[in-house]
Parts: sequence; structure tokens; C-alpha cells
Amino acid sequence: MTQDSLPQALGDLINRHAARLTEADTRLLDVLVQDPIRAAMENGKEVSFRAGVHPASAVRLARRLGFKGYPEFKSFLQSNLIEGGTDFESPAARMAARLVRAEEGGLLASLLDSEIAALNAVRTSVSDADIRAFSSALSTARRVFVFGRGHSASLSALITLRLLRSGYDAVDLGSQMHKLPEALFAVEPGDVVWLLAFRRASPLIDDLSRLAAARGASVLALTDLLGLRIEPSPSLTIAVSRGQPGDSQSLVVPMTIANAVILDLAAIDNGRSMRALSAFKSFRATSGLPAHLL
Repeated sequence: MTQDSLPQALGDLINRHAARLTEADTRLLDVLVQDPIRAAMENGKEVSFRAGVHPASAVRLARRLGFKGYPEFKSFLQSNLIEGGTDFESPAARMAARLVRAEEGGLLASLLDSEIAALNAVRTSVSDADIRAFSSALSTARRVFVFGRGHSASLSALITLRLLRSGYDAVDLGSQMHKLPEALFAVEPGDVVWLLAFRRASPLIDDLSRLAAARGASVLALTDLLGLRIEPSPSLTIAVSRGQPGDSQSLVVPMTIANAVILDLAAIDNGRSMRALSAFKSFRATSGLPAHLL
């Protein structure tokens, strides 16, 4: 066990009480440090079992470190997990932090509170003018190319589907990675490339922005990364938080933004979206295609 591997606050505690720690304490601390995520979720008996020491050893360690008992020490470990910044680069840490938050109020209630808080924050971070700028760019586009990877891939597919049904020529680049050069070769002046970047920007984001600009297309970016630097800079960017560290990182927030853009598009395109949606509904009713394809 090295000091560099310890969360700073826990390392301070150990340094402060080092003279009092026993061999059993050291074995317990080794277990805690090797898997801090699991440690924040387990009780003292479970941690002691993994360390191969007496079940009461975890309680004695907690008291030597200044806590009333193991539950209070466990709360300390959980707080470190929830508040720690770099821990959340790990998907397992992010999942564990959400489970920790859910312990008191229930899992579903915790997720709902997280989603509601993230959506409420949108009111002050995105304006109707931001939405109108995006929809105006789409309304005059020859073709719209949408790109998202990872969690944003599902939103990329949804945006493309809604644009197609609204009568716009749209391409989901995220679903065409096997023929991305061919798809990008079709980009021309007057096109729009709509980029989605959540948690971290894919290396392809800069490449797509550069290629789109070189081919005369406009670039829109929807991201949860405040201060995200894309080179060259997009024509328009909406940056909105999907939740605080330890919260559920909402896909509802960017989906709401995208839905607002497409709804506003219908309000400014002189009936184009409405006519296309009506025509598509009639086509579905008379196409004779199997129901599972509709």
C-alpha cells in the first residue's frame, strides 16, 4: 500500500493515527485501497472477511481512525467517492456513486431527483435564442449529417429519424462508421454537420469539424462539456450539464434540447415538417408493410 494510491483524506487519517494501527488494520486498509468502490458499498463484516481478519476488526479500525463505528467510517468513504473528481472517469465509480446516493431515498426516487435537477438547470443555461439558432441552421440545410458515439449514439439515431420524418435529408454518421469516408465525401456547401459530444470529445469530433469546414458545411455541437474546445470551432454550440458528479448523467437533457430544436424547426419552416409528417402517416397506413416494421 502506497500513499500515492490513497484518497488524500484517508491518507491524512492514516498518517495521523499511524502509531496506533495494528497488523489487522493494515490488512483491512490494503483491502480498502485495492478496491475503494467496493469498500464504499460493503459493511464492516464483509470487508473483514475479505481481509481475513476477525469481523470486529473493521469496527476497531474505524474507531482508531476517529469514527464512532464502521457505519460512520463507511459514510466517510462514500462521501469521498461521491465528491472525488477523477474517480468519475471510471464507469464503475460513477455507478457506485449513484448507488450510494440511492441508499437513503430509494433508487428510483434518486434517479428522478437527479433527472429533475438536471432538467431544471437547463432553464438558466439554454435560451430560446439558442434553440432558434440551431433550428434556423437546419431549416436551410441541403442535408444534415448527425454524429454521436457511445451514449450519444442513441440520440444521433433519434435526431436523424425525426428529421427524416419531418422531410429533411438526414444521415446518421454514427451508424455508418464502416463507410465513414464515403459518407463524408458526400458533404457539400450548404450542408450541416451536427456533432454530439458527451463526457469527453471523441478524437473524431475534431476531424469531423475540420473536414466539414473544409467542404463548406456548417457545424453544430451539442455537448455537456462546458468549455469544450473543438478545432475548428463549430458555427454554433449548445453546452448544457447532464448532472453533477455522482448524479445520473441524464440523456433526457440533451434529448430535450434536440426535441426543442426539431419542434422549433416545425414552427419556422413554413409547413414543411407538418406536410412531411402527414404524408409519412398516410404512407405508413397504406404501405402494406408488416406491422413490426412500422
